[in-house]
Amino acid sequence: MAHSSSTTDHEPGEAMASPRARLLEAHQRLCETFGCPIAYFHAHGPLDELVSSLLSHRTRNADSARAFRNLRERFPDWAAVRDAPVEAVQDALQPCTWPEAKAPALQRILQLITGRRGALDLDHLAGMPVPEARAWLESLPGVGPKTSAAVLSFSALRLRALPVDSHHHRVAQRLGIIPETMAVGPSHAVMEAMLPPEWDAQKVYDHHEVLMLHGQRVCHFRAPACARCVLLDICPTGRARSRAAPQPAARGHALEGGAGPLG
Repeated sequence: MAHSSSTTDHEPGEAMASPRARLLEAHQRLCETFGCPIAYFHAHGPLDELVSSLLSHRTRNADSARAFRNLRERFPDWAAVRDAPVEAVQDALQPCTWPEAKAPALQRILQLITGRRGALDLDHLAGMPVPEARAWLESLPGVGPKTSAAVLSFSALRLRALPVDSHHHRVAQRLGIIPETMAVGPSHAVMEAMLPPEWDAQKVYDHHEVLMLHGQRVCHFRAPACARCVLLDICPTGRARSRAAPQPAARGHALEGGAGPLG
């Protein structure tokens, strides 16, 4: 795919010198690749989204989704999950990693929300500024910046918050948007501060999705497919890998013994 950019095939142009410039250029190219705007994948209420996000920690999406369905099928509502014997909740969470830890942790969070709110819901987040809503969520045990952003962005609240998952984080590091030493947690604030203030919630969601998809489909953890990457000319890591890769043997030379050219 051709891109209008001041970069060349040899050295990144001055326009790509800053991490923010690379972030915005990557956003534009990947949106062309994956087709923005990207539809939201569901419309959970914020409490449902919180539970779903907590179950997903260190768990494959398919397995955490199965555990979430188990809870919804076995208990009439979240109050019933809160008040159930912990063994019953743990049994429902068997598809997850560490169900023996997640079951009591989930019940504790549901108890805390009830105590703070006087009801088991998170509807009050809709009327809060995003930084305040994130701080409220992150005051709950086990809720960090990724989970708080996911609740605000992915749920029916549709608020302007940037989640950073492992794929998104890896792409950002390889592009030089954030340092290689920066962990996922601190990267949320750094990367979100680079986004244009005029971007709405949909565009911020698109940004998360396209970098995540690129990490899943091209910029793999092992053996990234740099040769077919639309960001190669602005990616310091990809360019270094390409320079270090062994060059293919020249074609068209006669083999020893008089054989014809390879083909």
